[in-house]
Amino acid sequence: MSDSSTDRLGRLSELGVSVWLDDLSRERLTGGGLKALVDEKHVVGVTTNPTIFAGALSKGDSYDEQMSTLAGQGVSVDEAVLAVTTDDVRHACDLLKDVYDATGGQDGRVSIEVDPRLAKDTERTIEQARVLWQTVDRPNLFVKIPATMEGLPAITQAISEGISVNVTLIFSLDRYRAVAAAYLDGLERAHAAGLDLGGIRSVASFFVSRVDTEFDKRLDAVGTDEARALRGKAGIANARLAFEAYEEIFSTPRWEELAAAGAHPQRPLWASTGVKDPAYPDTMYVDELVVDGVVNTMPEKTMQAVADHSELRGDTIHGTYAESRQLLDELERVGVSYTDVVQVLEEEGVEKFEKSWSELLETVEAALQGRTVTQEAAK
Repeated sequence: MSDSSTDRLGRLSELGVSVWLDDLSRERLTGGGLKALVDEKHVVGVTTNPTIFAGALSKGDSYDEQMSTLAGQGVSVDEAVLAVTTDDVRHACDLLKDVYDATGGQDGRVSIEVDPRLAKDTERTIEQARVLWQTVDRPNLFVKIPATMEGLPAITQAISEGISVNVTLIFSLDRYRAVAAAYLDGLERAHAAGLDLGGIRSVASFFVSRVDTEFDKRLDAVGTDEARALRGKAGIANARLAFEAYEEIFSTPRWEELAAAGAHPQRPLWASTGVKDPAYPDTMYVDELVVDGVVNTMPEKTMQAVADHSELRGDTIHGTYAESRQLLDELERVGVSYTDVVQVLEEEGVEKFEKSWSELLETVEAALQGRTVTQEAAK
């Protein structure tokens, strides 16, 4: 553990950033890949989403045996998806249990997302959050609930029942504040119901690179030198201002009362940190968002880049708030609407996860049918 790659990720951890992997597969679990990252690369958490599971199930033969068993049981496609994804997440939770114990429950977390088709349905989101929590049955699980308007009351209800939540698809500062308020509402209800607040955790997943992708597209359409000079800056400025809001929210008298009762703050999590424009440094969304008390969940490619050549400069968030506000003002001045961008990003985010979920269902359905045909032929 003395090589420079481990040192860089170790240094990031020392600076207060929890390094989480944005990926999971049966092969990574059974082949020892995830354990190696935990043991050697300072990985202390895992996030998943429909896109990750769709990709995992479409490659290799790691799921063949389970698919044959499920086909023999005659389960539905939805039941098979639940079984496969929760098995992977449960296995990952067990693998990370030592981290969970060592960090007092702060890290060692694994996230699983509710069906994205429910993003606009509060009650069914709550129902599925309960099913996922009970099915995985591990204290270090996070159930991912999208930060849609309909998702906000679901977040409150889940937290009030003691379900730890990873709030996903956050793009705007206003929505981030609403997410934090939903968390506090849930904690207050949990406390009133006599639940132990110390056992409830949450992170707020604030997306970064997707923000730049949409802003950059619009800045290119404006086409002026002034507009082009703002490319690749919105995502970081937006995230930095989210951290400013976090500091404000979790220092109020309302919060202090909950903290005194054992509650933990809802940590900001930087998501979508893989660089999508090759013109930008591939560690940009890590190096520029370093501060104590956050999570950065990275695709393995980004993690490898950080390990290899990240230029960590310490805290890169404090002291940037005025500059970040000015940057967002300049974007408006050149004709790019922040409000419209974040609205489009939320809608597209839900659509992309719905598409991936459909691909996941199709992959599982084909696998089940294939095994059923094989089993019938063998009779």
